[in-house]
Amino acid sequence: MQFDVRGFRSGEGLVQLVVEADDLATATQHARAQGVAVLSAAPQRAMAGLPRIHLGAGLRRVPRFPLLQFTHELMALLQAGLSLPETLDALLEKETRADVRPVLAAMRTHMFEGQSFSRVLASLPQAFPVLYVTTVRASERSGDLVESLARYVDYHERLDLVRKKVVSASIYPVALLGLGGLVILFLLGYVVPRFSSIYAESGRDLPWMSMLLLRWGQGMQAHGAAIGATLLATLVLGALLARRLLPRLVALFTRIPTVGTRLATYHLARFYRSLGMLLRGGTPLVPALDMVKGLLPHDMQQRLARATQQIRDGIGLSDAMAAAGLTTPVAARMLRVGENSGAMATMMERIAGFHDEELARWIEWFTKLFEPVLMAVIGVVIGAIVILMYLPIFELAGSLQ
Repeated sequence: MQFDVRGFRSGEGLVQLVVEADDLATATQHARAQGVAVLSAAPQRAMAGLPRIHLGAGLRRVPRFPLLQFTHELMALLQAGLSLPETLDALLEKETRADVRPVLAAMRTHMFEGQSFSRVLASLPQAFPVLYVTTVRASERSGDLVESLARYVDYHERLDLVRKKVVSASIYPVALLGLGGLVILFLLGYVVPRFSSIYAESGRDLPWMSMLLLRWGQGMQAHGAAIGATLLATLVLGALLARRLLPRLVALFTRIPTVGTRLATYHLARFYRSLGMLLRGGTPLVPALDMVKGLLPHDMQQRLARATQQIRDGIGLSDAMAAAGLTTPVAARMLRVGENSGAMATMMERIAGFHDEELARWIEWFTKLFEPVLMAVIGVVIGAIVILMYLPIFELAGSLQ
């Protein structure tokens, strides 16, 4: 049975998934396994406007609307003095991508019908997330569209700051691991088999560890193609299994005290930054909490639901969040300051900025520690293989002396 699942994916905004599942609960679980914060789910029906991603036998991505590029171009043309309809005409005229032109054409049509810009954006949820629409709607009241768009671009860049730092810090270890793996495969697949044939002809007794290694070499000589195909199939199956079990693996990592704390801080930083943007745009607190709850993992969403109910009952935001375990000591103090000063949106953005910097420092420290450890492990493995290959030669040289 197919289900239409509407959700939020970080970096893409609102998306619609078509999920193959036996029931609604399983469909929701499959969508969350693909990194989607589920907002609604129902048996498949026609829901026009949102990009479809089919899950089941395989994953097929639909190209998403280039929101940041569109925003930068829109800001540049507005700053050049063009009106909003003229800007949309210019963007539509220069656009050649088949997946982007329909969105711009629909925007232009709605604008010439007399609709407000925020209402036009809200009618195209496949391209413009709720936070973007809220930001534009707030600018229509204040008259500073370019400044509001610039604030959204800054928000989006800061939201991805930690992720970009993780990717950047991972490049060298991944390259080192790949290169070390290739060297090990070369030794085991090419060098060891040739040493095994030499030692087999010598008829000498070998140390048992060297014997195990050289038997591997003999096996590679006799059944190299079959062993290679088996290893390749194992790697492919392992990658597919790891992708399917990714949520469970992440859950296991969260049980490690240090890693779990950092992941929770990362989620809270994204949550508070998005919540602050919504509050700055004029969204009331309780609806804003409902909008951004998808940025939190499932266990935190349950705690947020309890905190939201307490806020509805009249308890202060800082007390409700602290009671639900959705603050750090620094965040709790800053929330109280924001409540007292009335600058809650600004304070939430400062909370996110503080924790982003804290995470960046931890990532840098972890990378500096992990890289030499990884180099040492790869060096020990390669060195052990080389020593085991040459150990019989060393023993022969000792017996000659």
